[in-house]
Amino acid sequence: MNRCLDLAAQGLGHTAPNPLVGSVVVCNNRIIGEGYHRQIGGPHAEVNAVNSVKDKNLLGKSVLYVNLEPCSHTGRTPPCADMIIRAGIPEVVIGTVDPNPLVSGKGIAMLEQAGVSVVKGVLEKECINLNRRFFGFHMHNRPYVVLKWAQSADGFIDVIRKKNTPAQPTWISNEISRMLVHKWRSEEQSIMVGTRTAELDNPRLNVREWPGKSPIRVVIDRNLSLPKDLHVFDNTNRTLVFNTLRDCNEGLTTFVKIDFSHHMLNQALNYMYNHEIQSVFVEGGRMLIDSFIQEGLWDEARVFKGKILFGGGVGAPVIPFVNPEEIHIREDALMLYRNDNIMTDTKKA
Repeated sequence: MNRCLDLAAQGLGHTAPNPLVGSVVVCNNRIIGEGYHRQIGGPHAEVNAVNSVKDKNLLGKSVLYVNLEPCSHTGRTPPCADMIIRAGIPEVVIGTVDPNPLVSGKGIAMLEQAGVSVVKGVLEKECINLNRRFFGFHMHNRPYVVLKWAQSADGFIDVIRKKNTPAQPTWISNEISRMLVHKWRSEEQSIMVGTRTAELDNPRLNVREWPGKSPIRVVIDRNLSLPKDLHVFDNTNRTLVFNTLRDCNEGLTTFVKIDFSHHMLNQALNYMYNHEIQSVFVEGGRMLIDSFIQEGLWDEARVFKGKILFGGGVGAPVIPFVNPEEIHIREDALMLYRNDNIMTDTKKA
């Protein structure tokens, strides 16, 4: 199962909104085939694992391991449970049940009804953690929310900007940290900023310092006041703009009208959920991040703490009642916070 998880993790950033899945085929305590779900629309892990077995005659006395319950419905690809049955594999070991209502328990039932021996719950906690975006999406009916910011040693995320200051970020973290942020961007399906961050920093919100796909850009622009020459409107990548004025498409930019006077974040996340955007990486600013925290609409927070002192400015957000895990990246400290909703809800279920 550990090998399944290692394989599955290689699909991060390429499979959403599908889960991360790895599979191995074992005969006489030896792995004879393995595979993982490489990209959305492509073959699932179980199919790739079975297809990699050179001697198909061995399948009849093999065990198939997979970190997530095999699918039982026809989506972009045929049901994996049906393929396993046709291959004559007598035993399947599953890490965790699929939270998707289209699948949950049905793949296991299909296998057992066909006489396949099924073992489930192996390394279940680790399997859920790897697919926490997928579980969060299906259990909370919203994208998995990751908050990120950098703060100075004295607790500020920005200096007070003077009028006519050029639009550019105030750097706090080091080059290694910035490269890590681009890696994180490549792993999430979308990236969100508020109005002031888009205007003051003029971010590209893409992946430049790490190989991978750039996420969908999401901008909060209530009154459509942002200048149209900002990078977020350059039509180089799909962009959503939540506002109060209009619904329309302009190239790769989609303007989405919502009611800012009534649970604005819930409306935005609901739109993203309905359009199968599984995760969102929230990069600022302070007001937007605070809103996610205050409404409890977050799952992870990744906070860089640099050594620089500002002596004043825009105060950093505060995560209440959660003890962070601290990791050092050269001279930076990375504080990792986890809202444990997924594991708690899974145990209740």
